[in-house]
Amino acid sequence: MTARNGDPTGLHRVLDEGVVLPQAAQRLDTRRELWPDEVRIRVERLNLDAASFRQLERTHTAPDGTPDGDAVRRAVLDIVATRGKMQNPETGSGGMLVGTVEEVGPESALGLAVGDHVTTLVSLTLTPLVIQDGLARWDGRDEQVPCDGYAILFGRSIAAVIPDDLPTGLSLSVMDVCGAPALTARVVGEYVGTGRSDVVVAVVGGAGKSGSLSLAAARDAGAGRTIGIVPHQQEADLLSVAGLADQVVVADARDPIALRDAVTAAGGPADVTVVCVDVPGCEGGAVLATADRGTVIFFSMATSFSGAALGAEGLAADVRMLVGNGYVPGHAAYAMDLLRGNDGVRGLFERRLTHLDA
Repeated sequence: MTARNGDPTGLHRVLDEGVVLPQAAQRLDTRRELWPDEVRIRVERLNLDAASFRQLERTHTAPDGTPDGDAVRRAVLDIVATRGKMQNPETGSGGMLVGTVEEVGPESALGLAVGDHVTTLVSLTLTPLVIQDGLARWDGRDEQVPCDGYAILFGRSIAAVIPDDLPTGLSLSVMDVCGAPALTARVVGEYVGTGRSDVVVAVVGGAGKSGSLSLAAARDAGAGRTIGIVPHQQEADLLSVAGLADQVVVADARDPIALRDAVTAAGGPADVTVVCVDVPGCEGGAVLATADRGTVIFFSMATSFSGAALGAEGLAADVRMLVGNGYVPGHAAYAMDLLRGNDGVRGLFERRLTHLDA
C-alpha cells in the first residue's frame, strides 16, 4: 500500500504504464484494502448505462436473433475481470451501482458512514469493481443487475444516500440520469433569465429516463413550450398520457430532415434541444432542429462528438453544443424532487421497472 502515493482522483489505482486517469485506464487495481481517503462499498446492484447494454444485446444474440442473456452476462463478467471496472470497450460507457458502505478511510471527505445505503454518482468506467457471485441472479436481459461484490470510491468520487421513501430500484434509475434534468434546467433558466417566456425545448427520446426528467425540468425552469420526440407511436401514447410535453411527435432521430421537420411542425425550431437517445447518428438532426444561437445538449454515450462539431460546421449552424457530463451540483436531490412532484415522470419510471421485472 505504500508503493504509490494516494491521489483523490484515483491515480494510485491505475495499472497502466502511462499516467492516465482511472476512466481512461485499461485496468484498475481492485484490492480491497483502502487508501486513507477511499470508501469500500458492498455492491448489491449495478445499473448498466443504456448505450452499453443495447450494444451488448446487439452483439450477443441467440440463433433466433433474440438477445442471448447468458452471453451478455458472460461478457459483463469478462469486462469486469479483465479491466477491474465495468467499461464496455465498444461504447466506452459503464453505468453506476447501489450498495452499502462497508469501510470508510480515515481521510475520506465523502461524508459517508459504515452502513449507509448509497448509490454512486460516478461512472462504473472509473470505479474499481470486483464481482464475487458470478452474477448468478441476473438473466442478462435488463439493465439492472443483481450483484454481490465490492467497489472502491476515491477521494473525489460522489455518492448519495438512497432516500427511505422510494424503492431502491426506482432511486437507482433516477440517479443514473440525474445530471440530465439538472443541466437542462440550468440552460433553460439562462434563456428565461433574459426575460423570454417563449423558450422552446425539444427533447429527443422524451419517453425515456433522462428524457422524461429533462422535459419535467424544462417546464420547471420556465420553458414556454416543450416538445417530446419519440421513435414510435407506443412511446408517443405513453408520453402523451404522462403529460410532460406540450406536443409529442414521432420521428426517427437518425433522419436529420425528418427530425428537423417534426420539431418545426410542433412549434420549433427549438431554443434548446436535448438528445437523450442511446443510438448513434442523431447529431445532424439535433443541430438542424435548433434555432440560431440555440443550444444542443448531448446526453447520450452514443453521440459522435466529432460528428456533431463537424456537422454543425458543415451546416453553418450557429449553435452552442454542450456535453452532458452527468454532474451538476445538487443534481441528485433535484432529480428526486422532480420524481416525487410529477406523477407523469414517476409513472414512466415505474412502468419501465415493472417491464424489466416481468
